[in-house]
Amino acid sequence: MGEIAQWGQFVTLFMVATALGMDAFSLGLGVGMVGIRLKHVAKVSATIGIFHVIMPLFGMYLGKYLTTFIGNLAGWLGGGILLTLGLQMIWSSFKGGQSQSYSPHGWGLLLFAFSVSLDSFSVGLTFGLFAVNVILAVSLFGFMGMIMAGTGLLLGRRFGLWLGEYGEALGGFILLAYGVKFLL
Repeated sequence: MGEIAQWGQFVTLFMVATALGMDAFSLGLGVGMVGIRLKHVAKVSATIGIFHVIMPLFGMYLGKYLTTFIGNLAGWLGGGILLTLGLQMIWSSFKGGQSQSYSPHGWGLLLFAFSVSLDSFSVGLTFGLFAVNVILAVSLFGFMGMIMAGTGLLLGRRFGLWLGEYGEALGGFILLAYGVKFLL
């Protein structure tokens, strides 16, 4: 029974990591479309991966701290955060955005990685309210953030922006579904 629970947690964390990676993927598509040198793809992807580890760790720490104050409301708060985050991603994907040029250097790179990873902070906060395998969660978040950002950057160099909007919407629907699951 314990092994099944571990696989269940792995599958859940993998799906959430993929949903979070969708945001990095869609933004990577946009940046790739605007133009990024091939040699910078690995640098940008690795930085996003690192932020996808740091941000949820900070969120989990804060979530564990809040658990002592809110007790039984943890499930409702966590579900509400995921639900809100999913709705925001879906809304953002349908409202569209403007493309910007991007230079992967210094503070610009850090700010870009930070903004892409804000969603992982919120999910980390939610997971801090529950008992999750922290090492597994942040490893999957970082790995999927890096892989999906790199894939988005590479595909963005070749294809149109239309896929980026659908990628963010799909990620939003996955987070929305997990938010509803936590609320029920």
